[in-house]
Amino acid sequence: MASRFSNVTHSFRKTFTLPDMDMVKWFPGHMQKGVLKVQHMLKNIDCVIEVHDARIPFSGRNPRFNDIISLRPHILVYNKMDLCNLKKKHLILSKLKSEGVDNVMFTQSTVSTKNTAMSRDLFSLVTKAIEARSRYHRAEINEFNLLVLGVPNIGKSTFLNYLRRLNTTHHKKAASVGAIAGVTRSVGNKVRVNFDPPIFLTDSPGILTPTVPNIHVGMKLALCGCMPDHYVGEEYIVDYMLYWMNKQQQFDYVKYFELKEPIDDVMPFLKHVALKNKMIKKIKSTETRQYVHIPDFSAAANIVIKSFRSGKLGKFMLDDDLL
Repeated sequence: MASRFSNVTHSFRKTFTLPDMDMVKWFPGHMQKGVLKVQHMLKNIDCVIEVHDARIPFSGRNPRFNDIISLRPHILVYNKMDLCNLKKKHLILSKLKSEGVDNVMFTQSTVSTKNTAMSRDLFSLVTKAIEARSRYHRAEINEFNLLVLGVPNIGKSTFLNYLRRLNTTHHKKAASVGAIAGVTRSVGNKVRVNFDPPIFLTDSPGILTPTVPNIHVGMKLALCGCMPDHYVGEEYIVDYMLYWMNKQQQFDYVKYFELKEPIDDVMPFLKHVALKNKMIKKIKSTETRQYVHIPDFSAAANIVIKSFRSGKLGKFMLDDDLL
C-alpha cells in the first residue's frame, strides 16, 4: 500500500510542530505527593514493578524513577503488547540491557482471559530478583511487598486487579481503573495477589516527568493516552497521528475511514470523519445570528483517537526512531 500512495505522500510534512510547547507539560500536585510517599515507603518494599506502554518502550519512562529503582530489585513490565508491533523486540531488550535493565516481560492490555503462565513468569522474575539482593531488615519476613509504578493510564490498576482475581479468592476490584489518565490519585493500601509465596501489591498514581525532552515524546505520550486529551487538544493529537503514520507509511487509516488516499491536513480529515458518522452540531452564527449546522470536529477527533488506541488502525511501535 505504501508504494501505491508514494505519488501523494512525497509532499507531506517532514516535521511536526505545535503552536505552544507548554501543551505537553502536565504534573499535577497529586503526582508530586505520590513521588514523596513512594520514596517514604520504600523501606517496606521488596521489589518495584514498573509498568509502561509497549508502544513507547522508551518515551516517557520517568527519570524520577531511577533513584527509586536503584534502591530495590526492579521488574519492567511492558503492557499493551497486543497493540504493539514487536518485530524489533530484540532491539528493545538489547537497549534496555545496555541501560542496566535485565528483568523485562510483556503483557496484554486486556487481561480478561486466564493467563496463569503470565502470572507464573512474573512471580518467578520477582522471586529471583528479590533473592539476588539482600533484604536487610526484611530478611526474616515470609512475604513479599511489591510497589507498582508507571506513567498514567498504562494499565497499572487493571494489572493489579487481574493478578488479584487470578491468584486469590477475591474477585472484586481492589484498585480503580478507567480510560482517562490520572484515575489513581494516591498511593493505595497493599493488596494480596498471591498466596504461595505471599505477595502483596501496592498501586500508585501515574507519575509523569514535569517536562518532556522534546515535542515527539510529549505527543507520543498524548497519543497513547498518558495524559488527559484536553490538556493537549484532541485535534492536535489526531494531527500527530496523521503525521506519524504518514511518515512511517502506515496507511491503514485510509481504508478504515474510507478515504480515497492518505491525507496530511487534519481538519479536512476530521470533517470527513464527522460527516461519515453524521456528527453535526448546531451553533448560532455570530454574523447572521441564525443557527447553522457544522461538522463536530471534537467528536470526530475522539473517534479517531479511540480507533488508534484500540488497535483498529494497526499495531504500532512509536519509538522506532529510538532503536
